[in-house]
Amino acid sequence: MSEWFDKNPLEWQSYVNKQVKILAHEKNEFHGWVLTIDPVSASIVLVNFQDDQNTLIQVVMGHAVLQVDVLNEADEATKNRLTHILSPQEATSLYSTEDLETKKLNLKNWLKQNNIPVTEQGESQRTLCVAGVLTIDPPYEPGNCNSANEIILSRIQGLIEGYTSRQ
Repeated sequence: MSEWFDKNPLEWQSYVNKQVKILAHEKNEFHGWVLTIDPVSASIVLVNFQDDQNTLIQVVMGHAVLQVDVLNEADEATKNRLTHILSPQEATSLYSTEDLETKKLNLKNWLKQNNIPVTEQGESQRTLCVAGVLTIDPPYEPGNCNSANEIILSRIQGLIEGYTSRQ
């Protein structure tokens, strides 16, 4: 094993948001911005911005890493791009804050009228929580529902579809 594999997660964290050159087994060389490092396998997720529309993401397996050299620190714009690279395009950007609040309150009231227990959760109270087992994130549509219980997930999504089709 290489000394890369012997580092601890705090040491790996210092490489995040840095442009690096990685030397790997079989004389392979990789360049890019470090998005994250898996603390179990020591694998490195590299990002290369090819242009405004295209981005290349590579995973360099930790066991293959021989050496990592830092080339550059990320500026604020690059850090921001890296932070949001895996986030889906915010559908919420299509709605104003007031519109989202109205949608949330209308859906919450409709669920309560149908005897479905619902609360608001999260730091900004933007997420609806149904019966403690399902969450609905902005913009409060069927595709924004999350639950480990597939039966509840499909039923609530069906209810929301019916609700939104009547709006």
